[in-house]
Amino acid sequence: MNKTIFEITKMDCPSEENLIRMKLDGISSIANLDFDIPNRKLTVFHSGEIDQIEKSVIELNLGGKKISTEQTDQTEFKENENQKKLLWSVLAINFAFFIIEMTTGIISKSMGLVADSLDMLADSFVYGISLFAVGGTVIKKKRIAKLAGYFQIILAIIGFVEVLRRFFGNEKLPDFSTMIIVSIFALIANGICLYILQKSMSKEEAHMKASMIFTSNDVIINLGVIIAGILVHYLSSNKPDLIIGTIVFALVIQGAFRILKLSK
Repeated sequence: MNKTIFEITKMDCPSEENLIRMKLDGISSIANLDFDIPNRKLTVFHSGEIDQIEKSVIELNLGGKKISTEQTDQTEFKENENQKKLLWSVLAINFAFFIIEMTTGIISKSMGLVADSLDMLADSFVYGISLFAVGGTVIKKKRIAKLAGYFQIILAIIGFVEVLRRFFGNEKLPDFSTMIIVSIFALIANGICLYILQKSMSKEEAHMKASMIFTSNDVIINLGVIIAGILVHYLSSNKPDLIIGTIVFALVIQGAFRILKLSK
């Protein structure tokens, strides 16, 4: 048995972990995957050569780079029986906040909230593909990934068009208080998702420190919407909201292309 360690610089949250799991699913030489999100490390226990595994990791464009390969005597790995239940939990949280943020974003006229809702939906897609493809064929998994990826891109493009319309139009200011309050709740929800998934992997308590939560892109986006809400209020301009919306839509499209890579 060999043990290969990868550094994955863009592995910020559990949704990226699931992307990697799905990408490597079906490679028979892999015995176990051990993820360390706070330190952005992936340890692969495998037999034979690492070439196919390394190629698959690099194809996701998550900044994957092989650090080392060595032999190991470890042949038994503890499987987490609660993983599927926990995936359902984070899927429910993300999808619920997709609905909440989309609804409040439309009502408050905030593109930042609308964009963040799509980011929540993107994470829901990743968790959903992980769940619904379990036990299914590789072809089934690829079809689901392709549909999810294209749907995500279409929604993000519609968002871009709306941002342009509002930028050149004469729109009312978004409700800054709604932006801030809803984003604070979304921030808490993302922290909870990251916590329960990390806890499920039986990591040491040191890995559960609060600082790791703020490595997540999702949490950074929430903070961005909060800051945009504050700037909307003090500058009496909708531009900060449109700027954060544009950034998040771009991240959503980037995530969609990663999902599409699973369908190839």
